[in-house]
Amino acid sequence: MTTPVTSKVVNPGGWQAADTITLDETDRHRRRMAMTSDGGIAFLLDLEEARLLRHGEGLVLDDGRIIAVRAVPEKLYRISGHDRKHLLQLAWHLGNRHCPTQIVEDVLLIRRDHTLRAMLEGLGARVEDIEAAFDPESGAYGDRHGHDHNGHAHHHGHGHD
Repeated sequence: MTTPVTSKVVNPGGWQAADTITLDETDRHRRRMAMTSDGGIAFLLDLEEARLLRHGEGLVLDDGRIIAVRAVPEKLYRISGHDRKHLLQLAWHLGNRHCPTQIVEDVLLIRRDHTLRAMLEGLGARVEDIEAAFDPESGAYGDRHGHDHNGHAHHHGHGHD
């Protein structure tokens, strides 16, 4: 028997899942990888390009079955500001540090990091420890976490602490 392959991702809803696969945000960012669903269905993920598999999406196997993607709750900070302008300023500071961030209506979610917490609280943010699925925004060019600052020099108008 050959291993089923999936090269198609479908949006949440309107379909019945044959099984689920539960992964954290890092493990949901994939292009090609052998995977096993929570119930033991082995399959090959083979997408055209790397992308973040979002909570609730479905992976369509070549035999028509769909594996629902589930996000593992992760240790995050829930960040809120005094008002919209303040929240935008906080988001700017996180973006300036290339910090993966999820925008949820009037709050930001990031992975826990004591240095970032101190910075945010110093800027007047309210920071709360939570556990939740993490689906950060994609980068401007489709990459998940921006670009690497280790091992190369570049200049693009801002410093890095």
